[in-house]
Amino acid sequence: MRKTADVVIIGAGIAGASMAARLAEACDVVLLDMEDYPGFHTTSRSAAMWEPSFGPPIFRALTHASGPFLHDPPDGFSPVPLVMPRGVMMCGEHGDGCDREEFIERGYAEMSRAEAAALVPLLRFDDIAWILFDGLTKDLDVDALHQGFLRAAKAGGCTIECRARVERARRNGAWAIETGNGSVSAPVVVIAAGAWADEVAALFGAEPVGLQPKRRSACIIAAPAATDVSRWPQIFPARDDFYCKPTGGQLLVSPCDATPVDPHDAYADDFKLAEGIAAFERLLDCSVNRIERSWGGLRTFAPDGEPVVGFDPDVEGVFWLAGHGGYGIQSSAALSEVAAALLLRKDIPAAIADRRITAQAISPARFRAG
Repeated sequence: MRKTADVVIIGAGIAGASMAARLAEACDVVLLDMEDYPGFHTTSRSAAMWEPSFGPPIFRALTHASGPFLHDPPDGFSPVPLVMPRGVMMCGEHGDGCDREEFIERGYAEMSRAEAAALVPLLRFDDIAWILFDGLTKDLDVDALHQGFLRAAKAGGCTIECRARVERARRNGAWAIETGNGSVSAPVVVIAAGAWADEVAALFGAEPVGLQPKRRSACIIAAPAATDVSRWPQIFPARDDFYCKPTGGQLLVSPCDATPVDPHDAYADDFKLAEGIAAFERLLDCSVNRIERSWGGLRTFAPDGEPVVGFDPDVEGVFWLAGHGGYGIQSSAALSEVAAALLLRKDIPAAIADRRITAQAISPARFRAG
């Protein structure tokens, strides 16, 4: 492992990889990950989409700002397109208590039953009160995006070290960081450790910001017999008890669970999957006889649901990049650019300027007393 660097980033998922790519041309960067390969716990298990109407206000603004990069990445960034058309169909049901105006304000448009039936012939309409459609939403190739950032980081001179769990850290002008794969020192450390961010920050003497990992389960089922699902949109009831979308000629179904858990190697909750399948069968005329495969992942939220980005107010040389929830991949292009600017003590780029995206609004200081 390189012995010294300008910046050490802990965590090589989408947050750490995108940050490394942004910083590598300006700084000597070392990117550490505790697992055998980058993105093991969350990024590699994500079914993320580019969905600018999805998430709390700051994340929605960052997702919008990420759009130009995702639709037209730099030359050589990825051998395949990062986004492809998909769309989201939102179905409101009688008695679900959901307000369609909320979704219309976010960019959804009304869709007739005839239009919906033409798109998804297996919809059950008996309980559906209204249907909305978001045509902006795209499928997002998570692996292509993650690998593109890792390649860009390496091209800029970043060193990536796996199986390098941080064990100890001390500061004497710079951070001396001991890992299971050697030692490195740097004046600045970036905490991009996802579900483990509070725990890792504690090794550097920083107080936790109150991050909460939440488990989400997902599974793959066969497409209904004699049905081409490739052009189906993502289907999402307004009551948020499941979503499904096509993938590789099959259907991905998730119960949209968000169970608070401790950081761990997540697995699917079979009971939650059963609930999600039942909800799927409620809305679509399709019986599910078996699950092809299933998995679980962690989505880690700050107390207010927005990102935690910036220097720790109490501990010198500790920079937070955490709390991405379920929105980190779709917002990563812009969020990493904002984070790199703040670390380098620069202004937020004008192309990302939005009244909601300010250094104060995303700073870890907002969670500290006084």
